[in-house]
Amino acid sequence: MAEEILHRVEIDWLLGIYGNLLTDKQREMASLYFEEDYSLAEIAQQAGVSRQSVYDTLQRVEKQLLSLEDRLGIRKKMANVEQAVQSALDSLADGQTARQYLEKALRLLNDEEEINGL
Repeated sequence: MAEEILHRVEIDWLLGIYGNLLTDKQREMASLYFEEDYSLAEIAQQAGVSRQSVYDTLQRVEKQLLSLEDRLGIRKKMANVEQAVQSALDSLADGQTARQYLEKALRLLNDEEEINGL
């Protein structure tokens, strides 16, 4: 159960990063499923297609998103940058100016993630 939730969260992250590379139909179905927590039946009814069609589309979307991340690694790079900035912050004892710049960088990174729905 926990693995399934973590997988859905990861796919949701990838959708935020790579979603614009999907077709409108794929992006809409994936958004409803991963972000809005709609069931397959609810999405099928809304889209006017079969439940199987929704399932197949979501499987293709997952495969595409994971493939894009494997090739481009944007999610991994973002996590590495965030971790590096946090480590630098943690290691600063009295360097207030440097600390302020790093805190600002971390806020900007987090704000960018929120703005882009990541």
